[in-house]
Amino acid sequence: MTLLVAATLVALQVAQGPDPRLERLDSISRPIVTALVDSARAAALPTEPLVQRALEGATKRASADRIVAAVRRLALDLGHARDALGPTTSPPELGAAAAALRAGAPPVILTELRRIRRESLTVPLAVLTDLVASGVPVDSAAAAVLSLAAKSRDTDLVEFRRAVERDIALGAPPASATAAAVAAAAVQVNAGARQQRPGRP
Repeated sequence: MTLLVAATLVALQVAQGPDPRLERLDSISRPIVTALVDSARAAALPTEPLVQRALEGATKRASADRIVAAVRRLALDLGHARDALGPTTSPPELGAAAAALRAGAPPVILTELRRIRRESLTVPLAVLTDLVASGVPVDSAAAAVLSLAAKSRDTDLVEFRRAVERDIALGAPPASATAAAVAAAAVQVNAGARQQRPGRP
């Protein structure tokens, strides 16, 4: 997305005014969340995740303080995610990156993923976050995703995550399950590469 297009989109969004869905919020949180959404829009950050986070809090009848804190935290995470991934990062990638940061992944991991993978980072980042949620240490999850992301398709990464979760459910330690799944995935990726690049027998 060029800077001109981004600036045009921001201008259009500003012209639309406050998101009417925020009327569901209480009188205390509504103006603060609206200001946070406006600030994110002005910074060319995606605003839909912020609105959804606020509405989720309202649905759960969270206090105004909790809703505001959750939206503010997410806005900060989205900003840090863009700093790590670059200004042309798509909204889905930013959302996945913010979740990965929240799970404990350091920004340097996001930057390295951007360096080694040409395709979208949404799935690799989501896989990283899911692994941590399954009990895999952040360092092990990040190392695994980095080792596979450059050559693996999104479907390969999803299958890798399923393999890890399956082994954990069967009683394997999370780190051991991850290491075994990485080794198996690497064999499959290399085999696929050989089939696509036939050479000498």
